[in-house]
Amino acid sequence: MFIGLLGFWLRAWRWKNLIATNETITVKTIPIFWSLMFGNLVNLIFPRAGEVARCGAVRKTYPIKFGKIFGTVVLERTIDMLFMLFIIALAFLLEGSIFIEIFKNLVSLDAIKGFIVEYFYWALLFFLMLLLMGVFAYQKFKKTAWLGKLRQFARQFVSGLETLIHMENKVGFWVATFSIWIIYFLMMYWMALSIPATHTLSATSVLMVLVMGSIGMIAPVQGGIGTFHAMVAFILLYYGVSEEQGKIFAMLVHTSQIMIVLILGGISFLYLFRKKKVTLNV
Repeated sequence: MFIGLLGFWLRAWRWKNLIATNETITVKTIPIFWSLMFGNLVNLIFPRAGEVARCGAVRKTYPIKFGKIFGTVVLERTIDMLFMLFIIALAFLLEGSIFIEIFKNLVSLDAIKGFIVEYFYWALLFFLMLLLMGVFAYQKFKKTAWLGKLRQFARQFVSGLETLIHMENKVGFWVATFSIWIIYFLMMYWMALSIPATHTLSATSVLMVLVMGSIGMIAPVQGGIGTFHAMVAFILLYYGVSEEQGKIFAMLVHTSQIMIVLILGGISFLYLFRKKKVTLNV
């Protein structure tokens, strides 16, 4: 559980580096950590709402524009997605035969081709209609106050994305990002070694399990509950682990993370409720 806590702390420290970029106030890791844990707690109730909730939690502590904070969240998630694609590519190189077998069992190329042919033109037409409606709406409402606020939010959002370019500790940011994924792998690997049904799994096999579990966590459900377990149990079948044992393994891995979120998320609520907002020195 300690290494899982370290992973959350690294996430908070990494996010703090983005938020603090170009700010005149000092942004500390501890309030950002509690904001992150609060967002994770909200995600257990309302999928993906935690990403907005943690932005609001940061705003409760620091007078930073919401659009910028949200931009850093999108940037952070995009980087995590790119790293996950890298992990998938690495797993494919190391466990290519399993990848190909899964692909053959789950994916029908003919079905994909038929779907693209049938719906491509409809999708293109829908996109063009949205584009035309957007242009029309802009021309009609470009002088209204709410559109001005939308443009202001967009500028703040872009400034959040640009923090990756302007932040000071770029090396630390990328080391933290890489370390987070190392921690995910070690948590799963050590858990596999501690269970008789999975203790014979190789490191590359656990990497495949990590890939499938990560894909399960992407699903828009509360904390990946159900989808994570199903994906992990599914891939473990290919390594000779029964479905029942696979689900037990997934439950142990997932529960250890959920317990951290529930405990620290609850504490974060109390922390943020009592925390006073930092004021700008003029």
